[in-house]
Amino acid sequence: MVSELINANPVIYEKKERRVRSVPSAAADEYVVEPIDQQEIFDILSVYSYIKDPEHPYSLEELKVITEDAIEVDDGRGYVRVTFTPTVEHCSMATVIGLCLRVKLLRSLPSRYKVDIRVAPGSHATEAAVNKQLNDKERVAAALENPGLVDMVDECLSPSYE
Repeated sequence: MVSELINANPVIYEKKERRVRSVPSAAADEYVVEPIDQQEIFDILSVYSYIKDPEHPYSLEELKVITEDAIEVDDGRGYVRVTFTPTVEHCSMATVIGLCLRVKLLRSLPSRYKVDIRVAPGSHATEAAVNKQLNDKERVAAALENPGLVDMVDECLSPSYE
């Protein structure tokens, strides 16, 4: 976690009530590729894993940094876009949060998916720079070679046993 808090008193929200996903029948062909939708991406980022905020012991969902409505999926084209909203417009952790989202999706989705991570329009002072950094393959690869940054990402993605 970070020693100096950018947002010392974030607003904490209730977790959204989950819709029940339909489970394919046992007779279904086990080799059929099931489509991935908006709810599944949200579940990967918030339900099946607890992505912690780099500054606080809360999940990105509890801080409303990620919401299901801000996820776009085109399964046919293999495209996923996640738009996140930092808790403050001068958040210095925005690139770390975006990197956490990208790493989680890259580890969870089949390689045929292109993942696009964006800061919500108007939600960050350096929105264009953050978006450029998060979607540049070479910059992401360089960031993931930095042991300190990798440790921070892994800490955010590590399970919570509270």
